[in-house]
Amino acid sequence: MTAYQPPTALPRELLNHPNMRAAIVAHDFGAVFSLARDLAKISYSKIAAECDIKPERVGTLARGQGRITSFEKIVTIADALRIPGHLLGLAPRDWEAATTPGNAPTASARTTPTTREGSETVLRREFFRASAGAGLVLGLPELTQINTGHRIDRDVPEQLRQRTARLRRLDDVLGGGDTYRVYLGEYKATKTMLREGSYTEETGRALLSVLSEQAQQAGWAAFDAGKHADARSLYEDSHKAATEAKDAALAGNALAFLAYQKINTDRSAGIETAVQACRTAGPDAPPGVRALLHERLAWACAVAGNPSETERALSIAEVALSESDGSPQPDWSAWVDRNELQIMTGRCWTELRRPLRAVPVLEDVLTRYDDTHARDKSLYLSWLADSYLTAGEIEQATTITGRVLELSAGVASVRPRQRLAPILHRLKAHQELPSVAEVLEKART
Repeated sequence: MTAYQPPTALPRELLNHPNMRAAIVAHDFGAVFSLARDLAKISYSKIAAECDIKPERVGTLARGQGRITSFEKIVTIADALRIPGHLLGLAPRDWEAATTPGNAPTASARTTPTTREGSETVLRREFFRASAGAGLVLGLPELTQINTGHRIDRDVPEQLRQRTARLRRLDDVLGGGDTYRVYLGEYKATKTMLREGSYTEETGRALLSVLSEQAQQAGWAAFDAGKHADARSLYEDSHKAATEAKDAALAGNALAFLAYQKINTDRSAGIETAVQACRTAGPDAPPGVRALLHERLAWACAVAGNPSETERALSIAEVALSESDGSPQPDWSAWVDRNELQIMTGRCWTELRRPLRAVPVLEDVLTRYDDTHARDKSLYLSWLADSYLTAGEIEQATTITGRVLELSAGVASVRPRQRLAPILHRLKAHQELPSVAEVLEKART
């Protein structure tokens, strides 16, 4: 029985056409639609019907006006036009195996582990990874002026800040190994603008503030990718820019990032820097910022083995969150909410070897945590596994460790494996248990 072919399916020879291939890889669907009409005689009305796009929108895109950036819509177009997933940065589509002679899987399908096929989380991750790798800026607001050497309008810093906020969403689904180059490129472009453009003093301060934010974003990606020297340099650049911009909250956050990095090598220096971060931001910083900085201070105290100071910092963070009146927070701190505070609380009590306090907190919040944030969830689950091990619950720790391995597979971050290494080492003492042996073997492969 012949598999169903939509009336908009692109002929194989058209898919191999160099112009069509270039348009697909660039996610330029306007050019894809135009070529489909001109070379395959597929009308815009058919494209509109099959792709669930308004006919006038198809024509507008074909004239080069606008772009499609929604993950869901791109998946719909891929299925309607029968564009192989790997060309768009998607996992192989369900119909690909059925349309291959003899029902054999396509090359891209064979190279995808079967345990990951059909996973919405993985589809999104692969899509965003391909987009970031191609230098595509998905759904970002257009800048009215980015040329260096020209007068920089007063609205450009806010446009840059919006770009930075949108790009930050990549960190939800990708690791630093995938995002570092993208974030670093934005930082360097703003740095060039500051050096070569002309602007008022007010605009210059605003640009420095954006530069500081971008440096922190790039520094975090570098840290996540294991590029610690790069991360430290970017955090220091961020602190300098924020200080020049008189942005106390950002300057404090730059110090908090430095503290987070220092704590594993120099605990006293890490605590001192975390305290300095809170003082720099000051009591007038937005509630979310104060909560974030005191969370990181709590973590530094926990790593140093100081339970009373840990609890004090967590309490201050909780009070700060309770003071939030719904007013806008900086985007770089907006992710800090009661769930994140709960996670940090569980992490801290795990680090302090208090599993009876850590386990209930982590169990509760992680049941609500989206698998799409695979890196972060795998990291947080590793602390839960750690606490179960400390409590002597070997089977439960093993189950969760296996889940961490599944979630972190393919994530371009060094941190999940670093977190798992001591846990796996402790599990070796129980490798006579079949479940432990299975997880240890999974980790090796």
